[in-house]
Amino acid sequence: MKILVVDDDLALRGLVSFALRQAGYLPLEAGDGPQALALFAREQPDLVILDVNLPGQSGFELCRELRKQTSVPIMLLTVRNTEEDEVLGLDLGADDYLTKPFSPRGLLARVRALLRRGETSGPEATPRPGGPHLAGALSLDPENQAVSVLGGPATRLTNLEFRLFQYLMVNAGHTLPAERLMQHVWGYRGPGDRQMLKQLVHRLRQKLEADPAAPRYVLTVAGIGYQLEPDGEVAADS
Repeated sequence: MKILVVDDDLALRGLVSFALRQAGYLPLEAGDGPQALALFAREQPDLVILDVNLPGQSGFELCRELRKQTSVPIMLLTVRNTEEDEVLGLDLGADDYLTKPFSPRGLLARVRALLRRGETSGPEATPRPGGPHLAGALSLDPENQAVSVLGGPATRLTNLEFRLFQYLMVNAGHTLPAERLMQHVWGYRGPGDRQMLKQLVHRLRQKLEADPAAPRYVLTVAGIGYQLEPDGEVAADS
């Protein structure tokens, strides 16, 4: 599998590429946005590892540009471990967010998880393609990756939002543990990923709920995880 590594730090880019090569992947290297876009168009890689702090066009801007033309997984690398960056990265369509410094072993675990991301994990994993899937007041259009509430206008979901919502929808009315949701959305588990899940739920509520601060559809189940109430309920703990 081909993996595009975009980083202006030659030493770090070489280290990441070496780790990928040792694991059996074919790394493709680019040092800036224009190089990355040209290489992506020519080679059509299976995954993109993208540094946020690029010269000229930032990694966030490049992520937005890539997401317009592809649905392949995108992992962002950054030295800044802030909630604002995580929210922005997820909102732009990134599939994972890894803070420097990181270990090659940890990087490869996330790479494997992202490359497995599209695989189903059983009959309950995802709704089947086709027409809209209905659950109470909610309608999911898998083909256009969009959701509507009470027959209202459709709202496009990012890849991660779509994976989270479709899993909640298939299991509507049942509480899903946070670890199970993380396993489905990202393909791995870890204590640091709970914050990413929380941010992803926040972004989904922004698109579903009339008042995201008092959610009626995507509910928090304290100490366990989340639950989708397709007919809308008032949450005791949001």
